[in-house]
Amino acid sequence: MKNQEQVKISTEKLGEPTVEMLRQTHEDALWILENLGVGCKQPEMQAAFRPLEAEGLAFIHEDRIYVTTDLVKKCLETVPGLKDFFVPRNSFFIGGTAPYVYDDASGEGGILPTEEHVVRIAKIAEKSSVVAGMGRGVKLKDEVVQMNIMNQYCSKPLYFAVTSDEALKRAREIYETRKNIMIVFCLTRPPLEVNENFSDHFVKVVQAGLPVFISAMPMAGISAPFCYNGVLAMTHAEVLFGICTAQLMNPGITCIHAGFPTIADPRIEYNPNYGLISHNLLNLLMTHLNLMLDLPTFQSAGTTHEEHPTERAFADARMGQAMCLKYGFHMIRHPFAFLRYLIDFSIDKLEKSVELALKVKPEDAPQVQMPVYDERGMESIRNIGLGMYMDDPLTTANFGKVFAS
Repeated sequence: MKNQEQVKISTEKLGEPTVEMLRQTHEDALWILENLGVGCKQPEMQAAFRPLEAEGLAFIHEDRIYVTTDLVKKCLETVPGLKDFFVPRNSFFIGGTAPYVYDDASGEGGILPTEEHVVRIAKIAEKSSVVAGMGRGVKLKDEVVQMNIMNQYCSKPLYFAVTSDEALKRAREIYETRKNIMIVFCLTRPPLEVNENFSDHFVKVVQAGLPVFISAMPMAGISAPFCYNGVLAMTHAEVLFGICTAQLMNPGITCIHAGFPTIADPRIEYNPNYGLISHNLLNLLMTHLNLMLDLPTFQSAGTTHEEHPTERAFADARMGQAMCLKYGFHMIRHPFAFLRYLIDFSIDKLEKSVELALKVKPEDAPQVQMPVYDERGMESIRNIGLGMYMDDPLTTANFGKVFAS
């Protein structure tokens, strides 16, 4: 682990057995990249790895890229670390991208977002001391219009998507005037495949030298093992692939590890459940692994499974925020405004959850039992590989025992 000071902090916060689990999770992710590889058809991404075949550092076969441990270690050496990053520790963001706005007056969701909504969100981000920055919050059809609004009304760090040449041109212009922006990509999709809808623009953004926010969302019980270290390893592997690709194409480019490990809840037909205590803990464990590797890191916490801004929804926000403060983090998205499945964005919930964050204390966090390494996680990955994990014996064995809270 590169950041030994953080190793000490993580050990104090999580305990030695859990830190050892995270160390082994990193090794498991390296095994995944070397033995399962990542499906990738994008020609320039393949070209970045191809020269390394002669050195035995990477292999390309049938549009899968296999990345060796030595190459990952080499790429991690060139990623700018936490001291060189523009967002401080313990930063809550208004982040995520809901397709709809929740109408707080009528109590109904599904409202299409407007420019006025984005202006209002950006103004809240700018004036609130507890908000460190913002992502889009909601999605407008026109990316350039959205980034212009964010740039105009919020001087704090921003992240937004780039999926067109016009958007890239505007992002480069904004970056020239303010360096505190990140371009978000969910570069991979489970299981271990590059999302070719975004790969061309990922290449262009990396070549342009803009900071890249690399997200990945394997889901425990569907596309990853149903245990902490299993889903963390799959998530970590996918993001490490993106980091390696970026470093090979533009060494020294800023990369943000935005791995977003998620839990499929069998009690709700294997849909994701973002209101679980264990969802918050899982993402904070991802954070600590990345901090020990000295990587800027951006996870998810403080969300809910409530469809409306109920008392439970606000209790979930408070719980997640308190856990973040108790265990420490770098950047967190989704802690304020989102409702079930991150589909609806409630501005009323945003404002009230911001107020909560001003008052919440680490002591408000629930007691949790820290997980230790479960060897069955890697057994599942070796057996199932790129398959589905719903019928994995580990999944059924852990029902009601892991991720239940």
